[in-house]
Amino acid sequence: MKAVVIRRHGSAEVLQYEDVAQPQIKPNQLLVKVHASSVNPIDWKIRQGMLSLLTGNQFPLILGFDIAGEVVAVGSQVTGFQPGDAVYGSTNFPGGAYAEFAAVPENLIASKPKNLTYEEAATVPLAALTALQALRDQGNIKSGQAVLINGAAGGVGMFAVQIAKALGTEVTGVCSTKNLEFVKSLGADRVIDYTQEDFTENSRQYDIIFDAVGKRSLSNCKRVLKPNGIYISTLPTPEVLIQSVLTAFLPGQKAKFVIERPNTQDLVYLKELIEAGKMRTVIDRTFALAEIAAAHSYSESERTVGKIAIVVLQD
Repeated sequence: MKAVVIRRHGSAEVLQYEDVAQPQIKPNQLLVKVHASSVNPIDWKIRQGMLSLLTGNQFPLILGFDIAGEVVAVGSQVTGFQPGDAVYGSTNFPGGAYAEFAAVPENLIASKPKNLTYEEAATVPLAALTALQALRDQGNIKSGQAVLINGAAGGVGMFAVQIAKALGTEVTGVCSTKNLEFVKSLGADRVIDYTQEDFTENSRQYDIIFDAVGKRSLSNCKRVLKPNGIYISTLPTPEVLIQSVLTAFLPGQKAKFVIERPNTQDLVYLKELIEAGKMRTVIDRTFALAEIAAAHSYSESERTVGKIAIVVLQD
């Protein structure tokens, strides 16, 4: 099969499109013919070696987590899927989705939303799961609360705005000038242009501040966070880690960070939101699998609005 492989850490040039052996499935896995994947910042952070403490230095390595495709074989312990099923979900850490076939554990997969193409479905899992688990599990989000999403036009932020609205909150999105209308179209009640206004210096306070781009900290946001409010980051910086430990044992404001944990139950929940018209995905650019280096370079530019899709098999 064709796949994108790295044999060392480095720039986008280390991504090699080549022939590799098709994966063999374990009893709890499905073999999925991959129609599409997507690029997430964690992909190029692994490629650069920024997460080598977690990934080690075992090469060759196939990157990519998001997957949408068709089941072609199932392991002996798989009970919920059969060949021919259209599915979406995640591969195990540290990847494996940048390939024509992927072996995926049954508990990381769900049926594909019926109203999405494979390309669209592949842009949902990691980013939307991160948003859902940040707001629901770390933020304990409740209807009627005031929520601010920093980085509301990015992959995670885009889904966070929609999930927060679906859960009955008042949402403020923070983005650049060119993305104001886009974030409004996602359902945000208020939009702040960070090039014109610093949200940490206005008078409004929030129950939850979700920093979907990891640019702020609890220290920055204390003034605009309610007395028992929760600050959540996607980036566990040393400051965020220290603050999360300290605030866990003290009354008042909390600092937390989210680490996405893929699972079927949450994927089904997202599927239901999408099929009910309460959440959509937006694709900024689409690349072929052989163009993965260009896709990574574009993601690294941090100019992406919504998601970057990777087409593996043309529908």
